[in-house]
Amino acid sequence: MSFKRKIYSDLVKWKDNSVRKPLILRGARQVGKTTLIKYFSENYSHSIFLNLEKNEHFSYFEMYDDVETILEVLFLRFSIPASKRQNTLLFIDEIQESPKAIQMLRYFYEEAPDIHVIAAGSLLEFAMKYVESFPVGRVEFLYLHPLNFQEYLGAIGKDNALEQLLHIPLNLYAHTILMDLFHRYAIVGGMPEVVQTEIQRGHIGDLAKVYESLWATYKNDIEKYADNETDRKVTKHIISNAYLYVEQRVKFQNFGNSNYRSREVGEAFRSLDDARIIRLIYPTTDVEVPLKPDFKKSPKLQFLDTGLLNYALKIQTDMLEIKDLSSSYKGAIVPHMIMQELISVNAYSEHKPMFWVRDKKQSDAEVDLILEYKNYAIPIEIKSGATGSLKSLHQFIDAAPHEYAVRIYGGQFSVEKTKTPSGKQYLLMNLPYYLGTKLMEYVEWFVKNNNLD
Repeated sequence: MSFKRKIYSDLVKWKDNSVRKPLILRGARQVGKTTLIKYFSENYSHSIFLNLEKNEHFSYFEMYDDVETILEVLFLRFSIPASKRQNTLLFIDEIQESPKAIQMLRYFYEEAPDIHVIAAGSLLEFAMKYVESFPVGRVEFLYLHPLNFQEYLGAIGKDNALEQLLHIPLNLYAHTILMDLFHRYAIVGGMPEVVQTEIQRGHIGDLAKVYESLWATYKNDIEKYADNETDRKVTKHIISNAYLYVEQRVKFQNFGNSNYRSREVGEAFRSLDDARIIRLIYPTTDVEVPLKPDFKKSPKLQFLDTGLLNYALKIQTDMLEIKDLSSSYKGAIVPHMIMQELISVNAYSEHKPMFWVRDKKQSDAEVDLILEYKNYAIPIEIKSGATGSLKSLHQFIDAAPHEYAVRIYGGQFSVEKTKTPSGKQYLLMNLPYYLGTKLMEYVEWFVKNNNLD
């Protein structure tokens, strides 16, 4: 089953670009890269699919040193006439298995620009250290993530709900339906195989084997993340324990009640971040753009997929029985979900969102998310239920040179004029949980169409 992915339109733009470069599609294992390209290949009269984990396909790049010879061999092997060269897609999957193939992407760009080349590799960052000369400036990148809520609605056939989600501002009559659908999505997550199994079987209990298989895949890759036995042990410890710390900022020293040192844990976390299994989300202390992450402060952990996280925490059955997701696992699940949604819409860069902490000692002020919009640093609080304190957001607004703030919560969409305890007036946009994928567009609408006058 092929799901319609938002990134598909970016692939079409790449195909139609007259100055097209070889494209590297990046993302964690099992997020649907190969399936997406198979679907995209229908735009071509011919396609060549290589998987460099297969010896035969690997050998094409080891045996030959120039792209024209490789192309001649491939066209002969796959019975493609030379006259169809310009309408042929070459897909090189698991390209991290061959540093030479990565390096040769440069020559596909310089010597065979008429060939449409896409490469994919889940562990590309680990292979790059063995590439003598990475083709900087000769390739371009796109990033694929688990399905977000917008893609999930399309996958399960809820086209009317999707139409309402895309409408800005939201029609209030759609709120209850979208809230219920998002509740289900937040439990299941967006891993393509999980969503496909849910569609086919329709019961949470039937998904356990899929989650377990996915976790096993990532755990079995530990040797590829690590350079030595110590690194392997530390990485295995992190994968086995990190999900228990999702609701808090973490320190590397003795992480997870271990005896591992800060340097060892930090290196292992950064490897998992490169593999996109566990991302490190750092805070900023800035209230004006540009926002700069403070790598000296403790980060939060962001997992690849909230459904996988829920499975590891064994809370999915409990989540089915509650009305408000904000009560799930110490209030950590909804903020994690919103962060995943925000990351999912960024197909062109590795930029990660930030949260805000006050730059004062012995201060616990923290705003869940900060977004840059033009000259504004917009504070975003993700609150429990339909109400809740905005103490940290008020501290940010008092220090910021503007009057815009956002609350993501369990209530309906609205915009209100209010003020901080110190008396500063500001505008607060209230967004329901399910609008995470539309957050940037709502912020744009908010600033353009609302002011204190």
